[in-house]
Amino acid sequence: MKPSIPSGMRDFGATELKKRYYIINTIRTLFEQYGYMPLETPTMENLSTLTGKYGDEGDKLLYKVLNSGDFLNKVPNELLSDAKKLAPRIAEKGMRYDLTVPFARYVVMNRNDITFPFRRYQIQPVWRADRPQKGRYREFYQCDADVVGTNSLLNEVELTQIYDRAFTALNLKVIIKLNNRKILQGIAEYCNCADKLVDMTVAIDKLDKIGREGVEKELTERGFSPESVINIFGCFSTAANPINVNNLMVLQYDALIDLKTKFAEKNIEIGVKGCQELEYVLNTFTQNASASNNFVEFDPTLARGLSYYTGTIWEVKANESTFTSSIGGGGRYDDLTGIFGLKEVSGVGISFGLDRIYDALDELGRFENIDLGASAKVLFINFGGNMEQAAFGLVTQLRQANISAEIYPDNTKMDKQMKYANAKKIGFVAFVGEEELAQNQVKMKNMLTGEQTLINQNQLAQMLGS
Repeated sequence: MKPSIPSGMRDFGATELKKRYYIINTIRTLFEQYGYMPLETPTMENLSTLTGKYGDEGDKLLYKVLNSGDFLNKVPNELLSDAKKLAPRIAEKGMRYDLTVPFARYVVMNRNDITFPFRRYQIQPVWRADRPQKGRYREFYQCDADVVGTNSLLNEVELTQIYDRAFTALNLKVIIKLNNRKILQGIAEYCNCADKLVDMTVAIDKLDKIGREGVEKELTERGFSPESVINIFGCFSTAANPINVNNLMVLQYDALIDLKTKFAEKNIEIGVKGCQELEYVLNTFTQNASASNNFVEFDPTLARGLSYYTGTIWEVKANESTFTSSIGGGGRYDDLTGIFGLKEVSGVGISFGLDRIYDALDELGRFENIDLGASAKVLFINFGGNMEQAAFGLVTQLRQANISAEIYPDNTKMDKQMKYANAKKIGFVAFVGEEELAQNQVKMKNMLTGEQTLINQNQLAQMLGS
């Protein structure tokens, strides 16, 4: 049978991994500049930890893991035909859906051993039982940064800076969308449908996928009156256009001001507070903005489907590729740890979608001008016998000097060994033949220019290390 892998899963060769490590290292460097420390959590969590944290639609995408052994042994026969009742009896664990809920679980379990505010970053794969398509995989990596134990909006400012600086460093122009769940709650109150906040956010979160007509249809199906639907979209009518980061200081967010005025007129305090919070974040970010080609946009239709968000929310989209899906997102959650027994610990965090960022950069050809490095700096040709031993000794010396080096393992045709060096983009090829061995020399060939040089073996490390 021909080997294969499940749909939505992928293998990564050396070239792909080097590109992915380039993205990861760029993001990790920024996380650490802002004081975030690394953390890893298990691939599997108890289903009780995961279920109910992502809304009904998120729960449907959880990968459940069958109990080990004879998992049907103690299940009554009458449950075998009832999938909903059967599942909890035969599957008590699930694969990570995201990194935020496991992080909240970790904080609660280790609350006596960590220092608050607690900043962590986490770069690990997650799994979702989604339908695979362009930019959407069943296994993918998230690069998260979260801080818990503080209500300060300076955290939101810093996280916006991290987004802006990371994508500038990656040479990918993006639109950083911001909103606040309190604003969405204010809109729901303004339209007299506060009891349907979750239904409203789930529907409008699909606006960029199914359009206004599709969202209006879904809102109607969820029980919203025609008047409420009109009023909801009326609150979005003054949505701001994307504004370049470096022009933010001279431009006003008319949509934000307009919404705050509407909320104030009806004494909707939660909506006013959401507008004030977002104004603070944008103003402080603006006053400290660095050079950038990115755009920032206040988008009152941005909802983020995850039900645990309570304040600022982000979504990042590439501004120059064919990818329409988000490549980053996050938000503030005021009491996510509360569901695990630790009340009133507010947190906020963002996530980078590594796989979609990779796809966007690859589509745009941005990896072509990046030095991803070769597998080794030099390859020693294997001539066998004493010459093989001498070459291996020099390779060992170079490695001890922290210079990557290889020796071709077999004494085979020169053409085959040179093709190997070319295929792996190795910068230099070293020859230690009989003549070089007798004179304590090495012939070095620059594979880029073709230039050949004879050097003393004692000078080899100095030459390759410069």
